[in-house]
Amino acid sequence: MRLKLFLFSLMALTLSGTAHAQDDNGITDATGSSNITYASGATPAADSENTLLLDLSTGGRVTIRLRPDAAPNHVERIKTLARQGFYNGIIFHRVIDGFMAQTGDPTGTGQGGSELPNLAAEFTTLPHVRGTVSMARATDPNSANSQFYIMFMPNLGLDHNYTAFGRVVSGMEYVDIIPRGEPPANPARIIRASIAADNVPPPTAAEIAAMTQPAASNSQAAALDAALGAAAADDTPQ
Repeated sequence: MRLKLFLFSLMALTLSGTAHAQDDNGITDATGSSNITYASGATPAADSENTLLLDLSTGGRVTIRLRPDAAPNHVERIKTLARQGFYNGIIFHRVIDGFMAQTGDPTGTGQGGSELPNLAAEFTTLPHVRGTVSMARATDPNSANSQFYIMFMPNLGLDHNYTAFGRVVSGMEYVDIIPRGEPPANPARIIRASIAADNVPPPTAAEIAAMTQPAASNSQAAALDAALGAAAADDTPQ
């Protein structure tokens, strides 16, 4: 089943106030969930262990404050995959202007995920505003795995239907210039994802160059692997 974020109709939300989603067959999913996690009233203080860093091919680092108080299992999944290097080199395969940029699929098709099991929904009270980071899923609420999206603009119709687990606190300008498309002709990529507590340095010029070539190819993937390998060698104590 295609893992994707289902586009909500803003007109329907305006007229009815009900969150509607449609799958690839046009089937409407208007079901709500009573299984909602209530986040703490105040945003937790900055915590390097719960800060996700995305170095993008668009030119800079995006800092995301994770919210384990609201969605502990989803936060743990994102941290695990980031530390495994799972997100390195993955494209933003679905980018809709005025809505969101979606990534996290190693196949770049919207149908892939990690080898880890799907997650049970942790629908929260965190609103889907500009910069919110939330998990994509199929029609099954418990189908989130590795794909996530970053909101360009508010869409409160997504609240309580998708698991929001963080928000961009700096670097949103690098998200704003991610090429649009489904998929984009020349998609942006996550050069490297890391957790701030691990003190991973920003990408080298070689890594950036490997990720700013047009279109994905085997040679581009090889170039990235070589760049990452060279960077790792440079970090090895002599």
